[in-house]
Amino acid sequence: MKKISGKDNPTVKHITKLIKSSTYRKEQGSYIIEGIRLCTDALESHAEIQTVVFSEKLTQTNPKLMQSFVEVCESTLIFSDKLFSQISDTKTPQGILCIVKRTERKFSFEKNSIYLGLEHIQDPSNIGTILRTAEALGIKGVIITKDSCDIFSPKVIRGTMGAIFRLPIYECQNMAHEVQKMNENQITTIATTLHQKSIPITAITEQQKQSCAVIIGNEGNGLTPQTIHECQIKAVIPMQGRAESFNVSVATAIILWELCRTK
Repeated sequence: MKKISGKDNPTVKHITKLIKSSTYRKEQGSYIIEGIRLCTDALESHAEIQTVVFSEKLTQTNPKLMQSFVEVCESTLIFSDKLFSQISDTKTPQGILCIVKRTERKFSFEKNSIYLGLEHIQDPSNIGTILRTAEALGIKGVIITKDSCDIFSPKVIRGTMGAIFRLPIYECQNMAHEVQKMNENQITTIATTLHQKSIPITAITEQQKQSCAVIIGNEGNGLTPQTIHECQIKAVIPMQGRAESFNVSVATAIILWELCRTK
């Protein structure tokens, strides 16, 4: 168990870059999580924790928590309280962070399952909330385009409330291509878009709901024309008020609930 107090330490620089740089996270194949709840959730979900870092204060106030990580982690470090506060990405650091290996939970398209596609979603808060909702409702898997914001950024991970460790997520280059594959596997594909052929999401039949995938588009521009074209159904959420649209995470929650509620 190594103690570190200086910011010039290579491991400190490595952690700082993992927190700040999406490119570096992809290069290294790892990401940072922070806080007692999230780190404990990662441990219980059997995420591959490469390194755990404690503040000096936490080692004194919560030795039981510390021991639970020491027993399973490859590397354990202790940072001075000042150093931990300096590198922390949270306003009120709790004295624990982990370097977690990035793993892809692959999945295949199967019948009697519901999938979610996310195309060019840019707001980290939206993606975090969407992934949390998807796991809560039992979505089989999430397909997300690589031009969306980094799902392993600290803000997204906090928003998922642990769903990032358990929810199968696949990053793709082209959503229209993935929609074609789902169509071939007899998965009903649903584009959420205001289109001349759009129907209310509530009009989708029970049979169509059994094996389906709903595709959600960019916050400002929606889905690409190619993706809309490939989807078998175009659908909207019926609205009665004067608001023009829902926030994308709210819209996703409403749509997923509607698709899942009879299961």
